[in-house]
Amino acid sequence: MAEHGAHITAASAVDDQPSIFEVVAQDSLMTAVRPALQHVVKVLAESNPARYGFLWRWFDEIFTLLDLLLQQQYLSKTSASFSENFYGLKRIVMGDTHKLQRLASAGLPKKQLWKSVMFLVLLPYLKVKLEKLISSLREEDEYSIHPPTSRWKRFYRAFLAAYPFVNMAWEGWFLVQQLRYILGKAQHHSPLLSLAGVRLGRLTVQDIQALEHKPAEASMMQQPAGSVGEKIKSALKQAVGGAASCLSTGLSVSVFFLQFLEWWYSSGNQETIKSLTALPTPPPPVHLDYNSDSPLLPQMKTVCPLCRKNRVNDTVLATSGYVFCYRCVFNYVRNHRACPITGYPTQVQHLIKLYSPEN
Repeated sequence: MAEHGAHITAASAVDDQPSIFEVVAQDSLMTAVRPALQHVVKVLAESNPARYGFLWRWFDEIFTLLDLLLQQQYLSKTSASFSENFYGLKRIVMGDTHKLQRLASAGLPKKQLWKSVMFLVLLPYLKVKLEKLISSLREEDEYSIHPPTSRWKRFYRAFLAAYPFVNMAWEGWFLVQQLRYILGKAQHHSPLLSLAGVRLGRLTVQDIQALEHKPAEASMMQQPAGSVGEKIKSALKQAVGGAASCLSTGLSVSVFFLQFLEWWYSSGNQETIKSLTALPTPPPPVHLDYNSDSPLLPQMKTVCPLCRKNRVNDTVLATSGYVFCYRCVFNYVRNHRACPITGYPTQVQHLIKLYSPEN
């Protein structure tokens, strides 16, 4: 009887297990949202650096805060992240049998909830920051003309050399887990789900009905708060819930536009894109920052706007198209993170070295 019960439990776990296409699709959803929002923020920052420049400088932190608010709300209300709920999936606590599974509307237990939040929000933030640090160190190392004399220089050069292998091992770990999931040898397509103590399953009919009736029940059971502290706590909870609802609605609409953009830039629309890009070259960007610290363009085209001397090692900024001495513009961009002429948000990787036929 015990073997028969275990067989039924295992069979039920396989029945509600999503396919590899569903789990990969929900993983790629949030991966596509971040660069799309980053592009919107970049356009705003370039159009008005004084007003929207802080959004570009603090994009990672702002996105992480909003992502934390969104994912915590979904995990506590639907037992799933935003992307998992979008594809009709939920997180099931490991060890729960088919009969004892919690409804998705009950939310995850606190232990699994905060583990999930850490792996969904905090880990991607740290990974983005680490990749930016690696990119910055690698650029400084490539452009540096000084040999590594200090221990710190030698350490971070060894770190730069080892990072690609560490990253390859990390990605290989995920690939092996996905292959085991496809072959039916694992219940998780991602090692992070195993560390969080959950697995993915499809929403059942009971889950969908409970999720649909939960908002109505919550509004009926809501009671007026007594003390001032309870009123403040209730108001904050409603504000957080309202903000999370607005975020989820906005992201749901954004997903449609992301799909539309993917269709627009598909191979079938390349002729349309070519006809749009076959327009005359636009004029150079106007001078956006009229402060005294911002240099004016010199009359002679061979003079660097920063040092006011003939350019050495011509380098163009990809964000604005203006040409400077390499050393001048490298130091300026590294310190100010903006184009000296236009004020456009600029990083060191936007420097492009120009080579003349004589060189």
